[in-house]
Amino acid sequence: MILCCGEALIDMIPHGTTAGRDGFVPFPGGAVFNTAIALGRLGAPAGLLTGLSSDLFGRQLRDALHASHVDNGYAITSDRHTTLAFVQLQNGHATYEFYDENSAGRMLAPADMPEIGPEVTALFFGGISLMSTPCADAYASLLDKAGNDRAVMLDPNIRPGFITDPEAYRARLTAMLARTDIVKVSDEDLDWLLPDAGDLPRQIASLHDMGPALVVLTRGKDGATGYLSSGTEVSVAATPVEVADTVGAGDTFNAGLLARLSDLGALTPEALPNLSEDDLRAALTLGTRAAAITVSRSGANPPWAKELG
Repeated sequence: MILCCGEALIDMIPHGTTAGRDGFVPFPGGAVFNTAIALGRLGAPAGLLTGLSSDLFGRQLRDALHASHVDNGYAITSDRHTTLAFVQLQNGHATYEFYDENSAGRMLAPADMPEIGPEVTALFFGGISLMSTPCADAYASLLDKAGNDRAVMLDPNIRPGFITDPEAYRARLTAMLARTDIVKVSDEDLDWLLPDAGDLPRQIASLHDMGPALVVLTRGKDGATGYLSSGTEVSVAATPVEVADTVGAGDTFNAGLLARLSDLGALTPEALPNLSEDDLRAALTLGTRAAAITVSRSGANPPWAKELG
């Protein structure tokens, strides 16, 4: 099972109303939650470790996990409220305003982290859960305990406006990257994380030096490139579609990448440094194809395997 570790929240998506003004409709979301949902829909064994509220939004999140065949046995339930993310869309691009203080997800502490069973073969981390304490420290501690003999992927998905202590966040990411096999970044992530590294080749080399064997750079409509520490480099084009919005695009890409690597038997710490070009291309391709379907419809609504043929 691929265990996704991080936030589950409610995206409040703007929709028109009969009164002539936009209202907000609650959709299950959160970067890590979306990746888990997309994995489940693609047929990969997936689970979610997160803080879930017992409130009505928490129940909505749990129902969505069940509907997409995602195991929630590692979820930690409390009566704290669910994180809300109010979404603004401009030309299909999403920006977020988070309401996260004292939420069920944010208030997870290292002592809350469960023992991870042998059914979990890979771990995924990312999103706002790595930016805010105490939950960021909880997930870092989980990686320290459970990451040694499992494949680990990290998507920082950096949101500068959400980070209250940039230096502490950089230090946490650096420590986690040392235990990571795959890291997925955008151009913006690279420039924020490595502002002094120089041009793109130096930035990629710096990430490899931190630990990951595979660095994946996504560029939206321009596709994605995978860089192995061995020097292998593979690029794939994006699938052209009419974009409804970009909510959940990167999260779906992550799921496609992980699902195909798992199918190929390559989602292990031993196999990832030695990926063939064909296997890397296949994983990147499923990621871009799945993401294209997500951006073609409103909200984070990843595709099912049957939609990809």
